[in-house]
Amino acid sequence: MSNPSASRAFDSLPLSAALRTNLADLGYTELTDIQAQALPLLLVGVDVIAQAKTGSGKTAAFGLAVLNKLRVERFRVQTLVLCPTRELADQVARELRKLARAIHNIKILTLCGGMPFGPQLGSLEHGAHIVVGTPGRIEEHVRKGTLDLAEVDTLVLDEADRMLDMGFQTSVDAIVEQVPAVRQTLLFSATYPDAIEALAGRVMREPVRVTVASQHQTSSIEQHFYRVTNNEQRQHAVAQLLLHFLPESAVVFCNTKRETEEVANVLREQGIVALPIHGDLEQKQRDQVLTCFANKSASVLVATDVAARGLDIEALDLVVNYHLARDSEVHVHRIGRTGRAGASGVACSLLTEREDFKLEKLVALLGALPAVENLPQAKRQQMPEPAMVTLQIDGGKKQKLRPGDVVGALTRNDQVAFDDIGKIQVYDLSTYVAVARGAWKQAHSQLEHGKLKGRAFRVRRIKV
Repeated sequence: MSNPSASRAFDSLPLSAALRTNLADLGYTELTDIQAQALPLLLVGVDVIAQAKTGSGKTAAFGLAVLNKLRVERFRVQTLVLCPTRELADQVARELRKLARAIHNIKILTLCGGMPFGPQLGSLEHGAHIVVGTPGRIEEHVRKGTLDLAEVDTLVLDEADRMLDMGFQTSVDAIVEQVPAVRQTLLFSATYPDAIEALAGRVMREPVRVTVASQHQTSSIEQHFYRVTNNEQRQHAVAQLLLHFLPESAVVFCNTKRETEEVANVLREQGIVALPIHGDLEQKQRDQVLTCFANKSASVLVATDVAARGLDIEALDLVVNYHLARDSEVHVHRIGRTGRAGASGVACSLLTEREDFKLEKLVALLGALPAVENLPQAKRQQMPEPAMVTLQIDGGKKQKLRPGDVVGALTRNDQVAFDDIGKIQVYDLSTYVAVARGAWKQAHSQLEHGKLKGRAFRVRRIKV
């Protein structure tokens, strides 16, 4: 369906003047592959199945399409976006708000599990144009009659493969029943297993399928396959690889929740700052882990595939596959988290002889791969300490705190240099700020003895 000679400029598309002006202000000039292929279809209202990886520009693709046809004067929910995790929902909502900056009085609401139900009721009573959320919580609101989907004209299923992996099939079906039959449905998925084809058959009308290769070239990813003889050697092999490659940020992918805990414990015993993340973590713990990893206060994240979805990491030096993924497409998705945006990256996979059949499946998908090697020697006895330390402030959006308030409090009287302040993440009831390791004590003192929004807040260091 794509037209190879089509213009790659945003201003070649029939977008509203407000959206075009904002895109220019944001510096968006050239369409990514998924945008060039999908946006012309999305803008004329057809149903689209897009197979595209995280980082391909898919959120802007569907975001521009829904914002272009949105009628602000109709204060009803017109677009519903379903995401597998709260992190991804927050990411999508942020991107939509950024794209919608030039549209006055637009309201975009996130409704996710793991958050208190009461405040969401209050937000819903004030109405919204676009709702972004997780299937479980959206279904709960629909069931209780607190979310009206009667005027939804666009339904977006983002990372649909992960939603099904996480067991949201029943919730998705229940939500679809409450959305008008006459609508545009957009389905985005990194992989396209049979379950996705079946879902598309149930919820879409004559969809056009668009497939886009990953944004990063696999040539920018240096792949290694290492032989291990048993699981005990496998555990120690992860530390050996980390001490050989010495990454600033690395993700170790495990196939089970139990393995994430075991591997993280082994790494911590060797002085490596590693945090496990899996589906059993409470939302608050999950927020903390992802924040500390994204802001470089922890070097290594040990994750299941589902838990790693929605990760907002700009630069990842190393990916380690503790076991090769059962699905070859999942392997491609895992290693594609490194080597992005022109940077080079390294992907290492551990396997026993019994797992060679998985390697053969990978060769069938990707072509020739490097030969299996012996493990490399560690270059150092210890990993460098993470560059940053995370401070938690016991106040957030509910207390009207913003990143600018935190920066102002830290730099007041020139006590902390602006360059020593890293990422700031504001949640409903807490705020996390990354500070350079050498400056964290001064930053802690500055925040604890100073005031934010005229108030004193408790501050503590997150120990990772």
